[in-house]
Formats: sequence, C-alpha cells, structure tokens
Amino acid sequence: MSALSALPFLKPVHLRSPRSSPGGQRRHTLPASEFRCLSPEDAASVFEIEREAFISVSGDCPLHLDEIRHFLNLCPELSLGWFEEGRLVAFIIGSLWDQERLSQAALSLHKPQGSAVHIHVLAVHRTVRQQGKGSILMWRYLQHLRCLPAARRALLMCEPFLVPFYQKCGFQPLGPCQVTVGDMAFVEMQHAVRGHAFMRRNSGC
Repeated sequence: MSALSALPFLKPVHLRSPRSSPGGQRRHTLPASEFRCLSPEDAASVFEIEREAFISVSGDCPLHLDEIRHFLNLCPELSLGWFEEGRLVAFIIGSLWDQERLSQAALSLHKPQGSAVHIHVLAVHRTVRQQGKGSILMWRYLQHLRCLPAARRALLMCEPFLVPFYQKCGFQPLGPCQVTVGDMAFVEMQHAVRGHAFMRRNSGC
C-alpha cells in the first residue's frame, strides 16, 4: 500500500474545457481528472501499477492479475480508480467481509452478505507519487462507501510503517492482524462508515 503525504481535504476537481481545432470546430477531450469504479477491462492497467509499486518493495503483490479480475467481476462497486486524461494513476480495490477481524480467507473471498469492506490494495503510479494522491483517493473512497447500503466499516491490513499514513486517513489500529504473507506481519486497522441516511442527505449520494 502506497504511503503518500496525507492532505486534510479534497482539492476540487476541474474538468478541462473542450479545445477548438484550427478550423474553429470543437473537438472532444477527456476529463482532466475523473474518479470512477473500475471494470474488468481496467485489470491490466491496475496490475501494471500494483506490480511496480509492490514487487520492488516486498517482492510480491497483494493481488495478482487473476485476483484483480476476480474482484472487479464480483464487486466492481467496491473499487475506485483515479483517471487523469483517461489514464489510470491510482486505485483502490475492496471486497465485502462478514467477520469482525480479517482472516487468511479474506485475501481471496468476497462475502456478499458482509458489512465490512476489506480494502485489499491502494496503489499510485510511480510518476505521480509524493503528491498526496493516496490520501485524496482514500478520502473519496470512504465517501463512496458511505453511499453503499451494505458498508458499515472499512478494514485493511498494512505493514507497521504505514500505520501513521492510514491514521491520518481516519483509520484506527485494531492490533496485530491474523493474516501473514510469508514472513511479513501486518497491523489491522478499521474506519467506521457513518449512518447512510445522513450521508445521502448531505453528500449527494
């Protein structure tokens, strides 16, 4: 998971105005910045960013390409991608979980009756790191979860050095995670998702 400088608020997103061609006709351009749920067609771009972000650090990825496709087919609404001029620059992928704490099975399962969103991975493209994009995307993602009736809380596991980053995003440590990957140990963290009726009235959901 990518540790980037946290920002206290979300900067407004401005859309680029249509440009005019030399003949005076307007031609369509892609939005300067767009947030949307991911689809299975985005899987290759997701994996490219994730592989570069994680393999150089830990030697492995939280999700492999087939697992990315698996979750984007089952629960695309629990993902969020940040696109700049049509290019994916950062993403989060989650799935539903039905227990209080994460277990090894949470790495590969989506539990449709669950009320906890397990955030599997957050990654930012190497060319736009150190710009606060990780914290902005997490803020947007948590707002998105508040629009989903099933979501009551968000869970994630991270290495100890990332705990301060996620605390700045509003997560609280729950203690050591039961899940291990090789010889790596993790801290489990939680973020409450507030009442849905309130958020629907006040967030445009």
